[in-house]
Amino acid sequence: MNIGKFFWPLVSLVLLLGSMATAGNTEGKLYRWVDASGTVHYGDSVPPEYAKAERQVVNEHGITVETLPAEKTVDELAEDARLEALAEAERRRGLELDRRDSILLSTYVSVDEIEALRNRRKELLDGQIRVTEIYLSNLREKLQKLQADASRFQPYNSDPNAPPIHDWLAKELSNTLNSILVYEKTLDDTRVQQTEIVEKFEKDIDRFRYLKDVN
Repeated sequence: MNIGKFFWPLVSLVLLLGSMATAGNTEGKLYRWVDASGTVHYGDSVPPEYAKAERQVVNEHGITVETLPAEKTVDELAEDARLEALAEAERRRGLELDRRDSILLSTYVSVDEIEALRNRRKELLDGQIRVTEIYLSNLREKLQKLQADASRFQPYNSDPNAPPIHDWLAKELSNTLNSILVYEKTLDDTRVQQTEIVEKFEKDIDRFRYLKDVN
């Protein structure tokens, strides 16, 4: 065991405290730090190369009264910022959940009410889906007829003697095809919306039951 490693810092501390007392500098701060080799040092100032490392402030008896943490690295500061952002996001999620719970409990009295509203919303979207499907069916029938008419004209007819398609027919074909694409997307979007609404109501029902059981 290297006794000198522990003995001489204590001697230097005693001498330093004695000199500070003799000079009347009892109000100045005294620091304790450890160098790269592990040797403990005491002084009324910390060398620049150790100013960013952990150090302690000691009193006139050599007892630690305050620990000054080491300055954090860029990576450590970035990790602190990341954890703080996660904690803030979690706090906001908690507040949002509390807000939704409050609205849920103040809006409905029973599960039956939630289910009734869910069914009305679903029936409304069912109606929109049926209307769109009927309209799409009519558009597709129209497109078939237009395509049959267009087959007598170039460029839909390979006969070199076939006349070119009339402008009105070409425009009607294009408009009908575009309408089909638009209504197909509308139909898909409505079905997705219906699924999402039903799923949301199911979650609300489960949450409502949980809150009622807790309360």
